[in-house]
Amino acid sequence: MQENPAEHSDTQPSVFRKTVLEICQPFIDLVHASQALWGINLSYLLEGLTYFGVVGLLAIFFNQSIGLDDIRADQMVGFLTAGITLGMLLLGATVDFIGARKALLLSLVLMLLGRVTLTLSPQMGTTGLWSSSHLVAMGGLFGVILGYGIYQPGCYAAVRKFTTAKTAAMGYAMLYALMNLGAFIPGLISPPIRRTFGITGVFWVYVALTVAGILVIALFLTRKAIAQAETSAAEGEKEKEEERRPLKEQIAYYIKHFPIKDSRFMYFIFILVPVQTLFAHNWLTLPQYCSRAFTGLVSDNFEMFVNVSALLVFVLTPIVTGLTARRNTYTMMIIGTLIMGLPPFILAFGPNIVTLFAYLILTTIGEAMWSPRFLQWVAEIAPKDMTGIYMGLGQFPWFLTKVITSIYSGWFLMHYCPAGVPPEQMHTGTMWFVYGCISIMTPVGLFLARKWMRKGFKERVDQQIAGAQ
Repeated sequence: MQENPAEHSDTQPSVFRKTVLEICQPFIDLVHASQALWGINLSYLLEGLTYFGVVGLLAIFFNQSIGLDDIRADQMVGFLTAGITLGMLLLGATVDFIGARKALLLSLVLMLLGRVTLTLSPQMGTTGLWSSSHLVAMGGLFGVILGYGIYQPGCYAAVRKFTTAKTAAMGYAMLYALMNLGAFIPGLISPPIRRTFGITGVFWVYVALTVAGILVIALFLTRKAIAQAETSAAEGEKEKEEERRPLKEQIAYYIKHFPIKDSRFMYFIFILVPVQTLFAHNWLTLPQYCSRAFTGLVSDNFEMFVNVSALLVFVLTPIVTGLTARRNTYTMMIIGTLIMGLPPFILAFGPNIVTLFAYLILTTIGEAMWSPRFLQWVAEIAPKDMTGIYMGLGQFPWFLTKVITSIYSGWFLMHYCPAGVPPEQMHTGTMWFVYGCISIMTPVGLFLARKWMRKGFKERVDQQIAGAQ
């Protein structure tokens, strides 16, 4: 029996339209999202731009303006990045106690004070290690640590409140994508300002953007907008912000449901540490690898190659999320970490521009598949009124990753990718093979524990989406 061309032509457009709809519908849902959710998105873009803009110049700032050597300057960057992660663990519960609007305003005010102090620090007397300028600058960093420790858990807790089953996955993914867009934009706006006004001039621009972020939260996250967003979410288990337990009851509830008692949750967040080491290698290993193991284009423009993944994440995250929003979250975690964990083995074949791009693209696709879903998973399994503390504790392994990876990455660079040695005499393949063996532990661990992990977990998002179909 011959195939009917008409039937085939009718089927193909139908499949095509369905595929396009699967990709576009989450974006359509997000466009029609509430004012409060858009306020969170805009604030997160501004804060992402500011945070990555400051971090990218911070070591040079401590070199030139505070008078520290390279080792001490890098330690100050580590003080900020690791401190923020630890701050999320300690302060993530703030949003659970005082609500999203107050928590975000408080966090941004703390970051504003910290960034003003940091920018003024070179004028505060002498420079050098433990000088008055150094101590003032550290005080500024501490303000940013306190603020950011509240800010990110607050944003994700707000997304949980302001989204529906249809928009939740895209809501979390957009925050993650905007963070990466923020990592890319400073490379466009910072150089001309820095050449004209210096690093402190750039920092003052970021101070102004922090003020803009405060205004966004104040104007977009009004009490009326929050109430409308929670109502439109139409999820009965979500309490309105004003309907809170008394403080004494809330503390007792926290003690009873503290996440460290949840063995599945603790396994889940710690099994992600091996694949998260690849994030840390983005600034601990990749810059040196690209500048030392390559010659010509890659070596001369290593910053571009190192940072191109941020732009790729911004582009790919919403697309991948749109294609996979209806898939089981835990399954996507396994697949995503597998795709991200395998590419170091590609670099094990040696430095080559093709393998480098393959590594960057594949790790980005894997990251886009699992990292936003991890944040969604943590937010969704958290008991009512405990999203902030779950988000904060979920960041603790990331703190360990930054510390642990920085301990051994330098040793591997010295032995397998040392400075001043011709690329043909290096053994970078061995280094990346070891890193691949580390990163692949995550998907293997998730797969082996899949039955135990799923048992008893609340997969509310999957159930709601299935019910909505």
